[in-house]
Amino acid sequence: MLGARSMQTPQALNAAFASGRPHDVIVETLRFAGAKGILDVGCGEGRLVARLIEEGFEAVGADPNPQVLETARANAPGARFADAGAEMLPFEDGGFDAVVFLNSLHHVPVGSMARALGEARRIGREGGPVVIVEPLAEGSYFEAMQPVEDETAIRHAAGVAIADAVRAGWFGLKGNVVFAATSRFANAEEFVASLIAVDPARTASAERRRAEVERRFRECSQKDEGGFRLVQPLRIYWLAIQKN
Repeated sequence: MLGARSMQTPQALNAAFASGRPHDVIVETLRFAGAKGILDVGCGEGRLVARLIEEGFEAVGADPNPQVLETARANAPGARFADAGAEMLPFEDGGFDAVVFLNSLHHVPVGSMARALGEARRIGREGGPVVIVEPLAEGSYFEAMQPVEDETAIRHAAGVAIADAVRAGWFGLKGNVVFAATSRFANAEEFVASLIAVDPARTASAERRRAEVERRFRECSQKDEGGFRLVQPLRIYWLAIQKN
């Protein structure tokens, strides 16, 4: 794994980290880097694309799931979306100022993670940022979801793939920081539904292990006025593309 480094950041980016909201962190990171044209790899329902456009960026999304892309197009009307996986992106070399993976690299098959990072390097400009936000295998959110899908190994593999790409000289490491994201749910049923929405392949496991998930949700969550709170530590890797 890469050793932790602190980022020399302006007040707005420091505030974004303190907020624990991944979209805020990404927006301020990209703004600080001076990026304009952004590709969100594994964009899901397009919420980050919509936020980036709202903030004045030119954002494009890519995802291999046609069903979630329908929702993405509704969430970000007029935005461009591509039905494509991270391993084979239908974009020209150097066509983007920056590339973002938000909780998506660990959903790429382990054997294809290096290829996905290579594609990010190919389509980004020299020196442009690649911003990768990955969940760690810890925290109350992770503990509650484990009966549905234990991502310990795959999350570790994503970190290894990033470290290998840096060691290979594909990227320079500008920052590597952990922050905590908080999610709130009205009840355990809403939590289970959110896990399935992220990956419909979890449906059978979620139904089969529902009682265990609900028990863990009760044990791991903290009650507050917004419902029940779960915390997921996230690591943000701020990389700079190196092509020569």
